[in-house]
Amino acid sequence: MSNRKIFSAIGDFFTVFGSAVAASRAVEAGRRPRADDLRNLGVEPAAFD
Repeated sequence: MSNRKIFSAIGDFFTVFGSAVAASRAVEAGRRPRADDLRNLGVEPAAFD
């Protein structure tokens, strides 16, 4: 596996993890999560309408 693929995988992990944290904090605060965060997690944003 090349360095580029490794760093890309690590970056993707942090993107998904950050989206999960942001979405969970929004839900806990009674707000709607951002559409980008939901898409990163594989959730259709329309599910929160």
